[in-house]
Amino acid sequence: MYVARISISLKPTVNDPQGRTVLGGLKNLGFASVSDVRVGKYLEVRLDSQNRAQAEAVVREMCQKLLANPVIEDFKFQVEELAAR
Repeated sequence: MYVARISISLKPTVNDPQGRTVLGGLKNLGFASVSDVRVGKYLEVRLDSQNRAQAEAVVREMCQKLLANPVIEDFKFQVEELAAR
């Protein structure tokens, strides 16, 4: 059993209105040192795979086909083997 920790974020050139809203809220709360905020997604996916390479290939395919929009988003992930229970 493996777990994939996936981070998806907007590409640097894409406008992030949600990040701007969070930035404004932080400034209003007195966090003056914050200069920028980018909002993204975080997912954890558990997989039954034969090995880490297979799990990584499956996760990459999931990101490319569904989880991330390759036109405006980048993704990165880590796959770790879960300890047997």
